[in-house]
Amino acid sequence: MSTEKKKSSPLPQIAAGLAVLAAITAYYWFKEQGRKATPAETVTPAAETPAAQGVSRALATGSLAAFLVQPERVALPDAAFQAAGGKPVKLSDWKGRVVLVNLWATWCAPCRKEMPDLARLQKELGSDQFEVVAISVDRKGADASAAFLKETGADNLGLYVEPSTRIVSDFQSPGLPATILIDRQGREIGRLLGPAHWASPEAIALIKAALAEPG
Repeated sequence: MSTEKKKSSPLPQIAAGLAVLAAITAYYWFKEQGRKATPAETVTPAAETPAAQGVSRALATGSLAAFLVQPERVALPDAAFQAAGGKPVKLSDWKGRVVLVNLWATWCAPCRKEMPDLARLQKELGSDQFEVVAISVDRKGADASAAFLKETGADNLGLYVEPSTRIVSDFQSPGLPATILIDRQGREIGRLLGPAHWASPEAIALIKAALAEPG
């Protein structure tokens, strides 16, 4: 009888990988189906959509074409994280303001690419009514995150960290960077997975439309 051990088949690992990929694809497919444009949105160019009408699918165009507008707004979990100096904060601390939450890490190359644009957006529209809240989920902690913001020319952004990465699952993000636009009631307006030109005219129009919505 041969004593040669049977080689393990790679099929179970391949099948598991395909299952994960299918789950992520299905998640975004259903998101896309849920936000299909109405006939009125289809024929209305983004540039002609009055900001007073609020955020609509028509604003997801150009550099923000991948922005997924939620068909029905639902309150996000009251995620906890830390501000500079280790001060504990929660998402609800921003209630009453429009917030653009960005999840990032120092090892994330696309995050480095988009960070200067987020800083420019904050510089142009940041106020007591709007803030870019960029939250580092880097396990290296606050010092490494602060150095990253300085290196990328984004140190005008507030330093927020959540090194446990729990906030990634709280916001159901399958990857980084992930950016979520939140209304004054703490509900998700929409989100974009991956880097984007957040200082573009399309991004400015999107934020202004969110700010124009009644509180």
